[in-house]
Amino acid sequence: MSTVLQIYGAIDRLAPFSLSMDFDNTGILVGDRQKKVERTLLALDCTKEVLRQAKELGAQLIITHHPIIFHPIKRVNEDSLVYHLLRSDIAVISAHTNLDIAQGGVNDLLAKRIGLSDCRGLQPMDAQGTFFLGRIGSLPEGMEPQQFAQYLKQRLGAPSVKFAAADRTVKTVALCGGAGADCLEDAIRVGADALLTSEVKQHEYLAAAAAGISIFDAGHFDTEDVVIEPLWEYLTKQFADVEFFTTHHTVIRAV
Repeated sequence: MSTVLQIYGAIDRLAPFSLSMDFDNTGILVGDRQKKVERTLLALDCTKEVLRQAKELGAQLIITHHPIIFHPIKRVNEDSLVYHLLRSDIAVISAHTNLDIAQGGVNDLLAKRIGLSDCRGLQPMDAQGTFFLGRIGSLPEGMEPQQFAQYLKQRLGAPSVKFAAADRTVKTVALCGGAGADCLEDAIRVGADALLTSEVKQHEYLAAAAAGISIFDAGHFDTEDVVIEPLWEYLTKQFADVEFFTTHHTVIRAV
């Protein structure tokens, strides 16, 4: 029977944990590496609801994109999700920035979801120019910013898309799933018509407007949740003895 460590190894082959950025916390973050796994639940975040679903499934492992432990923990008690994971004997593997940067990871899948072609890396992550954060590519046809915002909402299933529009057609699109507005300078440098990301701050909208580039905020969850089903498909092919399940639970609502 497959173990937590073996499943970690399969994820490492897809998105090497060595690619994780310095501030990040990835890998086997909760539980026993040698624990036998029959059922696994994949989710963007490990929340109380995701833990409840995992327990109902009889899962021994949860795989998340966002780390279950990111900031230092000061206490592990009944108010702590880590406490309840340990009590439930459920391990957690988190693949975060390594899955963003890897080929076939979050940003490649986001580019595919919105129909970009001729994609290449955006923000270099090493001196050799081998690994990149973000991608840039071309839409099949140019769109006006308002039209592109509506297109993104439909393609991503996002409840809303906020944007600041430049006076130019959107054809070449730079993107970075999650909170990637710090890629704005790179998007400008490579001549993109627009940057797609999330968690855009007021000064970043203003900076984009001043630079004549459109910027689109389609939400953190909706720009990254695109990775869950392809990751499920990859792992299902790797482990015939493990059942993998997915959930797309988010606490975020829009009106």
